[in-house]
Amino acid sequence: MNQMPMPQDLPLRDIHAPPVPDLWPPAPGWWVLLAVFLVALGFAVWWLFRHLGAARRRRQILGELQNLKARSKGADLVAEVSALLKRVALARYPRTDVASLTGQGWLDFLDRNGGAGRFAAGPGQVLAEGPYALAPSFDAEALLALAADWIRRNNR
Repeated sequence: MNQMPMPQDLPLRDIHAPPVPDLWPPAPGWWVLLAVFLVALGFAVWWLFRHLGAARRRRQILGELQNLKARSKGADLVAEVSALLKRVALARYPRTDVASLTGQGWLDFLDRNGGAGRFAAGPGQVLAEGPYALAPSFDAEALLALAADWIRRNNR
């Protein structure tokens, strides 16, 4: 007769936990998360450099505007402010939209792009005819303040 072994005689192992999963290579979800993080980091760095570069250019242009105030008077000041605004506009807008503008067309362009009517009907009026006048009468402080405001709005 066959005798069945007793439960304590069976070669069974005790219950054990599975091994801890390896940390490398990570699961696919972590790779996706890393890719999203790197794209976001790249975008943030690009935005930061762009923002800091624009701020640096704005400071340089506004510094040049202050230098104009110190070294130029009358028609020379008007002509140099107009030229500075034209350079900023050429850097910001398509050349075909800006390069040929003079007189009232130039003032209208400046008003459409941040002047809020202060060029055609304010202290900026002098930019249309002032560079060609012998002794234009205008408020230099108001013109420089208007130009600085326009530069801040249009220098990105």
